[in-house]
Amino acid sequence: RRKKIRKIAFTSILTVLCITFFISSYRIIAWYRSNASLREEIEEITKNIEIKEIDDDNNIVANENDKYLNETFIDVDFDELKNTNPDTIGWIYVPGTNINYPFVQTNDNKYYLEHSFTKNYNEAGWVFLDYRNNNDLNNKNTILYAHSRLDKTMFGSLSKVLKSSWYNNKDNHIIRLSTDTENTLWQIFSVYKIPEESYYITTNFNNNEEYTKFLNTIKQRSIYNFNTNLDTNDKILTLSTCYSDTERTVVHAKLIKRSPK
Repeated sequence: RRKKIRKIAFTSILTVLCITFFISSYRIIAWYRSNASLREEIEEITKNIEIKEIDDDNNIVANENDKYLNETFIDVDFDELKNTNPDTIGWIYVPGTNINYPFVQTNDNKYYLEHSFTKNYNEAGWVFLDYRNNNDLNNKNTILYAHSRLDKTMFGSLSKVLKSSWYNNKDNHIIRLSTDTENTLWQIFSVYKIPEESYYITTNFNNNEEYTKFLNTIKQRSIYNFNTNLDTNDKILTLSTCYSDTERTVVHAKLIKRSPK
């Protein structure tokens, strides 16, 4: 009887280990396939889309005292991108990282967690704008999300902002966005990691006092002092991705210059 019990126990353990092995193998294979497919799409976009660096005098200054006002814009032609995916809203470039992609928007914050730019199913997802935001990026808080991929695609390289070698380099402090209507510059004022929450992705504020409290809170969270002033006239950009299963990497920047196309 004892031998029979040991045999049953051994068989059960072996079965569990085999199932675990097959599930793990499947997930590893799926991860590599999603990576390969994503990289093909990125290469195709990079090959076909021209990104120009321009210094356009036809601009609106959001902050006259800002020290980064002489920074150049990036300009992207969105015709081909929108032919591929009509959900295309703009393009984002974050210096000192691998983030240099078009971003999209749909009617929820789930679809592009599991679909690529070409709308094929892919666990790598894509960079997307919060569905609550206006596509003209004119909200108080405009939010972009993407997965933190281990191969550093999507927002996988955003964690670099938490390293002193990144934030001590002032060349990294300006995020450039381009849409089909305007090009914009955003000055980073806060970088940090935080347990998962919803406060920093607030999009609507009832009054200036509430917005002021929000700005002060997210600025004080920064692990580095960017010496940037904020007030209720400022519009901000938020980048969010996973740092771990329970934490988020967050970047906040304020709009400093825009140039209508």
